[in-house]
Amino acid sequence: MQTLNRTSTTASQAASKAIDVPKGYFAVYVADSQKKRFVIPISYLSKPLFQHLLSQAEEEYGYNHPMGGLTIPCREDIFLDLTSRLTE
Repeated sequence: MQTLNRTSTTASQAASKAIDVPKGYFAVYVADSQKKRFVIPISYLSKPLFQHLLSQAEEEYGYNHPMGGLTIPCREDIFLDLTSRLTE
């Protein structure tokens, strides 16, 4: 079972955390009140549910994400529920 790593971060901290992402994973930010950072498997990119989130991110932010990295426009609880379904 794959797990998600979550941290709270600010935009200035984001750049220094870029090296904290292991090979085969990438970081996203969830646009909840605290903009939490999650490190998730690259394999999620091929999943239709995650691709839907990417489409929402493109509609919401275009290519100018407020945290300097990919920001997903949803609540944390929804993101966690969705990603839990991707690991099954």
